[in-house]
Amino acid sequence: MLNNFKIPKKTSFRLRSLDIFPNTILSPMDGVTDAPFRRLCRVLSGDRMGLLVSEFVPTDGDAVFCLEGHKQLKFFPEERPFGVQIFGRFPDKMAAAARKIAESLHPDYIEVNAGCPAPKVAGKGSGSGLLRDLPRLQEILHDVRAALDGCGVDMPLTLKCRIGWDSESINIMETLAIAEGEGVEMLTVHGRTRLQGYNGLADWDWIGKAAAAAKIPVIGNGDVNSVARAFDCIENYGVAGVAIGRGAMHNPWIFGQIADAWEGKPAHVITAAEALDVFKLYYGFKIEDGSTDKGAEGRLKQLAARLCKGFCLDERREARDERGEGQGPGAEDVAMQVRQALLSSSCAAELLDRAQSLKEGIAKDLVFDPDRLVNLNGAKETELKFGDQFKGR
Repeated sequence: MLNNFKIPKKTSFRLRSLDIFPNTILSPMDGVTDAPFRRLCRVLSGDRMGLLVSEFVPTDGDAVFCLEGHKQLKFFPEERPFGVQIFGRFPDKMAAAARKIAESLHPDYIEVNAGCPAPKVAGKGSGSGLLRDLPRLQEILHDVRAALDGCGVDMPLTLKCRIGWDSESINIMETLAIAEGEGVEMLTVHGRTRLQGYNGLADWDWIGKAAAAAKIPVIGNGDVNSVARAFDCIENYGVAGVAIGRGAMHNPWIFGQIADAWEGKPAHVITAAEALDVFKLYYGFKIEDGSTDKGAEGRLKQLAARLCKGFCLDERREARDERGEGQGPGAEDVAMQVRQALLSSSCAAELLDRAQSLKEGIAKDLVFDPDRLVNLNGAKETELKFGDQFKGR
């Protein structure tokens, strides 16, 4: 199956001395993109992931930032180029954390989070809450940049943000100017406001405006769930690359699919058997990372619920059914049976056993079709009151 579009002009970008191909980033998602999930995506991509970044690391809680106790900091050598994303509202604490991480762990870059919409983060003035206080964001970026330069570590500083707090206060252009002025070398823009949460569609027009004005690479984030959409965003909005979050949760092959397309390779059809083999690989990564068996089971079921949304009948089976040869249950019925069998497993071992039986049985005529994963948007959020976030400064 050939891709029906031309390869975009930009298939890579540079972050200081790093040549990033493909021009993709796995967006950090708390409770999702830990080291096992990142390693899973990298294996499925054929080691063509662009950039990886940690789940965000809090800096406000400790009087003195301590590496121990922050499980988000763990990463494996094969994850490079790899960045650590930090969040907080106190410039001095952010700078101290960045310096200690850079000196001790030597990631490839440090990223400041000004995009997280969670009430417990944004409501306290960090994450996307910083978009309500750009002078504070500027101070954080200035101090973190100075801390990295002061410790003699040759390390890029990057920023992740949203386009603004709400539709009445979109300030992405001001954020871009501050970032460039404080030595940020890459800006990732999520095309929603904080109050949107994950509701509605990302505003790629604002992302495009930022990319057109920027002197640094701008990465676009929001609703990228297919190769075609990645192509459209890169070609039509002028971004240096795309960041993919929920699209990867439902389709961990997406980075390899993009790389295949950029390299001119035909699209690979993922069979259900291939998809079901992923659970054993993911389980191994979870156990190697120190997860309990129960914890690993939870993540396997989380992945199963998502992957099954993409199952449909193989075209060969559909052709047989149209001819009346060996008709069986429809794809929706079979996909539901597969989903129920996996999610009703009593433990990880049973889930893995069932995955093996399913791929040799009722799932043998299914394929995984990422084009079925259209609506990944979350429920509408209630408004967040922005109040006493700066107490205790």
